[in-house]
Parts: sequence; C-alpha cells; structure tokens
Amino acid sequence: MAATDALINAPEFTVTELSSALRRTVEDAYGHVRLRGEITGFRGAHASGHCYFALKDDGAKIEAVIWKGTHYRMRFKPQEGLEVIATGKLTTYPGSSKYQIVIEALEPAGIGALMALMEERKKKLAAEGLFSEARKQLLPWLPEVIGVVTSPTGAVIRDILHRLEDRFPRRVLVWPVRVQGEGSAEQVANAIRGFNALPEGGRIPRPDLLIVARGGGSLEDLWSFNEEIVVRAAADSMIPLISAVGHETDVTLIDFAADKRAPTPTAAAEMAVPVRSELLLEVASLARRSMLCWQRGAEMRRNELRAAARALPGLSELLAIPRQRLDSAAAALPRGLKANTHAHFRHFASLGARLTMRVLRAQLAHARQRLTGSGERLTHSTGSLLRNRNDRFSGLAIRLKASKLSNAQAQRQAIAANRERVLRLTERARRALATSTQRLAARVAHSGQLLNALSYRGVLARGFALVRDETGYPLHAAAEVGSGTRMSIEFADGRVAVTSDEGRTAPTSSSPKPAQREARPATPRRIAKPVDQGSLF
Repeated sequence: MAATDALINAPEFTVTELSSALRRTVEDAYGHVRLRGEITGFRGAHASGHCYFALKDDGAKIEAVIWKGTHYRMRFKPQEGLEVIATGKLTTYPGSSKYQIVIEALEPAGIGALMALMEERKKKLAAEGLFSEARKQLLPWLPEVIGVVTSPTGAVIRDILHRLEDRFPRRVLVWPVRVQGEGSAEQVANAIRGFNALPEGGRIPRPDLLIVARGGGSLEDLWSFNEEIVVRAAADSMIPLISAVGHETDVTLIDFAADKRAPTPTAAAEMAVPVRSELLLEVASLARRSMLCWQRGAEMRRNELRAAARALPGLSELLAIPRQRLDSAAAALPRGLKANTHAHFRHFASLGARLTMRVLRAQLAHARQRLTGSGERLTHSTGSLLRNRNDRFSGLAIRLKASKLSNAQAQRQAIAANRERVLRLTERARRALATSTQRLAARVAHSGQLLNALSYRGVLARGFALVRDETGYPLHAAAEVGSGTRMSIEFADGRVAVTSDEGRTAPTSSSPKPAQREARPATPRRIAKPVDQGSLF
C-alpha cells in the first residue's frame, strides 16, 4: 500500500518535458566529444543539404548529423565505409527518442585511411577518363604570359620567379590562394577556372601556361590537391597546366590530371621556358651556318651561269635569220596592201549594187508591219494587265471590307464583355464596402460599450466620489490631505471645490494604518486621463 501511495505521489511528466530533461542531462554531462568509428548508412547529402548517417564500431552504433553550413565548410567530406574521428556535440532527438552527435569537424582516422581514400578516388577519376593521355596538351615552347597558382607569401613563388629570371624572363600573373586548410581546395579550383575564363586580348592578358605550385609537406598538408574539385578543374583547363606540388617523392591526384608533372616548383619553372643564353648561342650558330650555305649556293650558281654563258651562241647569230625574214616581209608589204585594198573595193561595189530603192522600200514596209504588230500586241497586253489588276484590287477591297466588319464585331463583343466585367466588379465592390462599413460600425459600437463598462463614471453613479488635489491628481488616503488643502470632489452629476480644515478623524483600529505619503518629486506629475474617458486610478 505504501509503494502504491509513493507512486501516486510521484510527479507527473509530459513526454515533451521528459524529452527536454533528458536532452539537458545529456548535453550538460557530455557536451563536446571526439568519436572514432566507421561511417555507415551515408547516401550523400539530403535535399535540404544536411547529412544523416551513423558511426559504428564492433559493439555499438550512434546516429550522426552534419548541418548544411558545416558540411559546406568541411575540407574532408564523409564517405560510406570510411573510418573517421568526429568532433561534435552530443544531444538527443525527441522525435524518435534517440541520442545523436551533431558533428562539427571530421578527419580520417590515420594516414592509412587517407591513402585508402586517395586510392579509391584515384580509381574513380581514372574510370571517368580524367587521367587519360589523350586529354593532355603540349606545353608551349616559349609562353608570353605564365599564370602561377600558389601562396603569395611562401618561398615557392620566389623560387619560380628567380628561376624564370635566370633562364628566360617572362611576364608572370600570380593568383594568390591558400594551399592548405579549410577552403584551400575551392580557392585553387577557382583560380584555375578564373585563368581559363580570361578573354583573349582583354585588359588582363590570358596566360599561355599555368603552374599550380606548393612546397613539400605531409599527406594531410597536401590533401587539398587530392580533392575532386581541384582535379576536375585541372582536367578541364584549356590552358596547358604544370603540377608542381610537394617534393619529388610527393604524389597527389592533380599530378595525374595535369598536362605535365614537375618534381619541384623550380623544375616547373625550368619546364616552362628554355635558357635564353643557350637560345642566343644556337641562333647565332644557325645564322652563321645559314650565311655559309647561302654563300656556297651563290658561288655554285655563279659558276653554273658562267658555264651556260660559254655554251650559248652570240647575239648576231641569234638575230641573223629573224632579220632576213623581217627584210623579206617588209619588201612584200606594199604589194599586199594594194591587193587587200582592191579586194575590199570589189566587195563594197557588189554590196552597193544590191542596195536599190525597191529593196529599201520593201525593208521599210516589213519593218512598219512588224512595228504595227508589236503595237497591237502591246495594247492587248496592257488591257489584260489592267483587267487583272482591277480584278485583284476588287478582291482585296471585298476582303478588306469583310475584315473591317469582323474586327468591328470583335471589338463590340470585347467592349460588351468588359462592360459586364466592370458591372460585376462594381457590384462586388459595393457589397464589400457595405460589409466593411457594417463590420467597422459594429466594432465602434463594441468599443463604445467596452469603454462605458470600464469607465469610472459607473462607479460614481452608485454613490461614490473621486477626490483630486488642486493639480488634478487623485488622492488615495486621508494622510495625503493637509490642513487648508484645496481639493475637488467629483460626483456623478458634477464637481465641488472644497478646502480641508485642521480637524481630522482618527482611523479605525480595524483598518490598516495608511502609509506616510512620500515626498512628491519636483518633476511634473503624471497627467490624469481625460474626464470624458474616465479612470479609477
């Protein structure tokens, strides 16, 4: 019986109160924790951007969640089956009565996990063809502008600039980025895409070659260059790209996607440009060899020309026969001119004999007949053309008239429909205005009734009075009234001005002793409400 009474006297909790108490207990007792376990149930980010999965080991499993903003800022993203160390806050989820960890940071559990993740990502990107040799471009032999993606404060950029100055000075554009830590992968990828987005012939020259460089470091330090966003940006680059990340023994995934891999940043500068002094020596050597070849060729052709000149006949021998033929043609020219003139005279005489008046009249008559026939045909054609045009214009006039009638009918129907719509809207507006006016009138009446119910004049009508001092401030106790104090007493039917005398009735023993009136401040007193609204205070 006692146990039953104890259970009956135990406090009752609602489900929400109990869940809230358990949540406060868990959050206060543990707070931030670091958990090591394997990711399970991860299917990518939810449509809302949040990630939901679980961490497990050999003996237990705990639910985990990563909010959208935290997941976006994470350098290391969660993947199914990966062993990780999660840092976050332990809490509960009342909707399913379970506890969970809200992850704020995520890191792989050791170098072995990073290597396994790198190999898995390498296989995935290789299967997509990002590392194919067919995608790689040839490096320009002597680029005019070189773009460098690296940290502006490290020794790498100084080594590259110094090496380029020694070999062949070129114009260098530096895109400053973070080469490790949170957000570094996004900055490197944006820099590569930014260089590719520069227009040809713009204010900022488009580089002919890109160098992505970073000094040596651990696998964790170089992990930004293993991210998919960086590898895909390097593979999509239309500008030839040299990867110079780490030392010769360091290997990152960007090395496989780049067009050329350099073991060190200095080696990348050596790959980018040739040695200027060697080029000058080679050019001078080629110039000397070209001059010698030209001199030998000119001397050879000079000897051949001399040999050919000795084998050619003299000028007089070449012109002897043509000169004789010219003299013979000049001697026969007068006789030929006379014979040609005589032949043309006979031909013109025969033609003139055939041009008589009869022939000319016949030709004129034939031409006149042809002209008359052409005029008749022209008149007939003109009449036919005019008739066709008149018929066409008549048809167009009929169509225009019908179109005008149909358009006018359509406009009348539209005007009638709009008139009906305006009438309907006017009637709706009238009804709405009447309804709104009634609602506002009812609200005003209700407010007036409420004001009358709360007014102190109802109390005065029942026989009470309101005492104010000469400033209009209400008096609540007799202790506030001194000798000779001027007051006004308000009744239900008006006000009466009075002055207190020295006599004062002692308070009864049953009523509490009025507290001594505090000294009024020098500041203006509170203004009483207007008489027409009424107040009990």
